[in-house]
Amino acid sequence: MQKRDLPDLDAMNLDELWTIHEELTKILSDRILGEKRELEKRLAKLNQTSVVEGHGNNLRKPPPRRKYPKVLPKYFNPSEPSETWSGRGKKPRWLTLALQEGRAPEDFEIKKADEDRS
Repeated sequence: MQKRDLPDLDAMNLDELWTIHEELTKILSDRILGEKRELEKRLAKLNQTSVVEGHGNNLRKPPPRRKYPKVLPKYFNPSEPSETWSGRGKKPRWLTLALQEGRAPEDFEIKKADEDRS
């Protein structure tokens, strides 16, 4: 690429500068679009090659998630017995507040029927 003698931009008036700006913008946008088209062609060609080489493996669905067993609740809210917690994940607000008040997690455990009989 040859270096051309550039005009003195400081000496040009606003209209001349704006005309140069518009011409440069058009040239740059045309070149960018051309590059984009070329890259899209190359990408399409690569995608065709990978599907042929992989015999369509890229089109398979991922395996379904493994089913986990149901976890029974271990703790309950005495003021609202329908609110329970299994001990997994984030602690519920009612338990966090009770622990801050000085109560122990054992106070909220759900007793099993076998333990009540003994």
